[in-house]
Amino acid sequence: MIDVPVGLVESQYTYAGEAGRAFVAALPARVEEFLERWELTVDGPLMHGMAALVVPVVGGGRPAALKFQVLDEETEGEPVALRAWDGDGAVRLLAHDDGTGTMLLERLDSDRMLSDVEDSRKAVVVIAELLARLTAGPAPEGMRRLSDIAARMLADAPEALRRVTDPAERALLADCAAAVREVADEPGDRLLHWDLHFENVLAAEREPWLAIDPKPLAGDPGFDLWPALNNRFEPQETVWRFDAMSGVLGLDRERARAWTLGRVLQNALWDIEDGRELGAVDLEIARRLRTHPTS
Repeated sequence: MIDVPVGLVESQYTYAGEAGRAFVAALPARVEEFLERWELTVDGPLMHGMAALVVPVVGGGRPAALKFQVLDEETEGEPVALRAWDGDGAVRLLAHDDGTGTMLLERLDSDRMLSDVEDSRKAVVVIAELLARLTAGPAPEGMRRLSDIAARMLADAPEALRRVTDPAERALLADCAAAVREVADEPGDRLLHWDLHFENVLAAEREPWLAIDPKPLAGDPGFDLWPALNNRFEPQETVWRFDAMSGVLGLDRERARAWTLGRVLQNALWDIEDGRELGAVDLEIARRLRTHPTS
């Protein structure tokens, strides 16, 4: 029986509530169940983030990774997206259990993340090139939709913004909402990753870099640019990164800016709901993009 890592226990108890507690309680038996069901042998130390446990395994002489996470609105689409991509720019899905969301994935090099690339501009281009591939096709039927997310944001924004005490911050977020309102009637239908930052790109044998951990939805690729602006944040690089990614993906920059401001609004609404301070990095991204000419 495995020992669930303390860090994963703490994050699940803090952020996932009762579902997180149930997930942690079930993990030891669940790991044993899938090792037996898929005839796997543990092949290294357990790995985890805030939401998932990853067990390095070997099955049929092939190295792989067994991934466990809470099954919810965000994670239930992950195997669907990975199956649609079929290894084109993303980790390949080898097996999946619908009932628990457990996935068997190809083994990537967890010791070599894109965040290890010292030149952040080169790393941003890698992300842009991956996004161009990942967002090239339409999302499968049943995927959660950016149109619904945008509608909820716009419905929640007026009341939430009244709780922002700083007038400048409130005005900035109001501008973000206005930008989303301008593009909400054309939310797009591409398959989005939603969370492609530098630590969600790992080195691989069959390609230099592959994406992991999607939280997919159907929408406009402009909604996928924000993680690479926020992660490894460099204020003076914000506009360069935005222009570089928009260019590689061939996006209309005005629309891409609007959807990127939508990500800032989404994060701010979560902060307000949870009683946290607004993210300083997000506010700075919005300030710089709001005044950036896109034509």
